Amino acid sequence: MTAAEQRSRAKAEYDAFVAQCPSRDLLDRISDKWVVLALAALRGDGAQPFGADCSGEPRPMRYSELARRMAGVSQKMLTQTLRSLERDGLVARTVTPTVPVTVTYELTDLGLSLHQVIRGLKGWAEAHMDEVFTHRATYDARTG
Repeated sequence: MTAAEQRSRAKAEYDAFVAQCPSRDLLDRISDKWVVLALAALRGDGAQPFGADCSGEPRPMRYSELARRMAGVSQKMLTQTLRSLERDGLVARTVTPTVPVTVTYELTDLGLSLHQVIRGLKGWAEAHMDEVFTHRATYDARTG
């Protein structure tokens, strides 16, 4: 069996409910809050209210711009997040030889396809946060 045939067979057998499935690692990575926010920031989300059309074109962003957009992220965490996204093929890093060197990040086609899912998750969290707070308070009052 060729390597391509082995990959094809393995792909057909991916099942995240199986303990050793490699898709679990990917799910772990893409469910991280910093990954969600980085993908949303690179697409330009945030200025639009939940449910609004995000038809703006994605654009390259510099590290410092991403850091400002993602309030609270440490330099170390943003660097680790961007490296992992680049490794997985979701983000492209471009270095331009200027003085000083300019580095930009942008979503790849694969990253754009994931963005559609992430955008819905981010929007859901923003739209339902008050309900979740209410349920948490009720639960804590019952059990605390």
